[in-house]
Amino acid sequence: MSAQIIDGKAFAAKVRSQVGEHVAVLKDKHGITPGLAVVLVGEDPASQVYVRSKGKMTVEVGMKSVEHKLDVETSEADLLALIDQLNNDASIHGILVQLPLPGHLDEDLVINSINPAKDVDGFHISNVGLLGTGQKSMVPCTPLGCLMMLREHHGSLSGLDAVVIGRSNIVGKPMAQLLLGDSCTVTIAHSRTKDLPDVVRRADIVVAAVGRPEMVPGDWIKKGATVIDVGINRIERDGKNKLVGDVDFASCADVAGAITPVPGGVGPMTIACLLANTVTACCRANGLPEPEGLTA
Repeated sequence: MSAQIIDGKAFAAKVRSQVGEHVAVLKDKHGITPGLAVVLVGEDPASQVYVRSKGKMTVEVGMKSVEHKLDVETSEADLLALIDQLNNDASIHGILVQLPLPGHLDEDLVINSINPAKDVDGFHISNVGLLGTGQKSMVPCTPLGCLMMLREHHGSLSGLDAVVIGRSNIVGKPMAQLLLGDSCTVTIAHSRTKDLPDVVRRADIVVAAVGRPEMVPGDWIKKGATVIDVGINRIERDGKNKLVGDVDFASCADVAGAITPVPGGVGPMTIACLLANTVTACCRANGLPEPEGLTA
């Protein structure tokens, strides 16, 4: 293996430390405590784990953490009423509705009922539009974490050729917008891209976010390229469950200049960026300077 490992766990700890420092300043100088409200509907096991982790880390950085755990049968009207209440609560600066929602609830309607200024997931249609037009927005956490790691590794991204594999609204599309914002030349590739291996081979930066286990082999990667693996796939190998990414780590690491592992790469950055977004939202709500290095 020749590639440098980009340690997302260590970098996320650094980001959380920066968030904690900003929270302390907001408390000491302005008497403001950033507040994050997380809404969980139902008892999806993975969602419960995520929500517990988010709540724990929110408290660790000194922020106010509020959790609303609702029954799986909660009506759309009741959920929208809760979101309206949080929208109007001045002590809450960030609102996150944990996805996926039960099937009887309209996810788009629910997400778009959140005040865009408090939409720390960056999924509201207004934030999508603002990001797409290069204006100030709340940025989705996973792409923001990828961008932070790329900036840390490369310094300037200007002029680099980037390929994003995957076109989801949560990762692929906003990732491409963020890379464009940093003056990369960007291609969005996907399952129907012709000559996909050749498209990927020309990239200085490859962001794999397609949701297919180990889809990208090392012979698709340009020598010295930076590979950001967003995929988290659970597979069975040798009779054991294992987490793998969207790239074949071993073969890609032999060619790449730098690569994120799975687990321990992009994953830890998502919650760190959620906390960063909450601080950013708090600063904007109070007319204070945004924290440097914690947003796009």
